[in-house]
Amino acid sequence: MSRKYIDCRDYPGSTCSVKISADTEAELLEATIEHAVKAHGHQDTPELRAQLAAMFKDDTGNADTRLAA
Repeated sequence: MSRKYIDCRDYPGSTCSVKISADTEAELLEATIEHAVKAHGHQDTPELRAQLAAMFKDDTGNADTRLAA
């Protein structure tokens, strides 16, 4: 499964360095909206959700390297 991510540095005019990733787009969207509202003062609107979701990228970095329990 490919993780998705969004990086605040990709948002026009942002000076924030936060990068958020998740296994699903739904989980990533909720975390991204929470960050946008709390850290940047945005309103949670359908337009903001669509704009942010359009900025999601596939994480093509290393495979999941978590240790097996």
